[in-house]
Amino acid sequence: MNNTVIYPGTFDPVTYGHLDVIKRVSSLYGKVFVSVAASADKKPLFSLEERIAMLEEATAGLGNVEVEGFEGLVVEHAARKGARVVVRGIRMISDFEYEFQMALTNRKVKPEIETVFMMPNETYSYLSSKLIKELAGLGADISKFVPANVEKKLKERSGK
Repeated sequence: MNNTVIYPGTFDPVTYGHLDVIKRVSSLYGKVFVSVAASADKKPLFSLEERIAMLEEATAGLGNVEVEGFEGLVVEHAARKGARVVVRGIRMISDFEYEFQMALTNRKVKPEIETVFMMPNETYSYLSSKLIKELAGLGADISKFVPANVEKKLKERSGK
């Protein structure tokens, strides 16, 4: 049985909610590729290289996790990595409709690849990268929401 999964996302920036999912997924699967989407159309605050570096530092203690960038379709990327499972985080019920639609579309494109939904710990269920960026831009204390390396980068970027 293939025990390789990908956890794709923009991770702009990575939050404790993302890290909760990554840690839990890494305890369930043998190899986890945290796949950072280039997502130029989303106009990320951080470059692909910066997002990868922040994730690598935040996941350094997880031996079966590898962080990498990618472009294109998630299921095509999963197939290139030999993964049969794509993990998607769902924070709130509002996330479900979009994620469900994507999962069904991905199934039509690559039926051999399954989508697994995982909820973060309820402590982090309200967190979003967008909210964290807004808080940082307003000079709020974001230390409860992101790792120290990410907090530092956000403060540098926002000038706060």
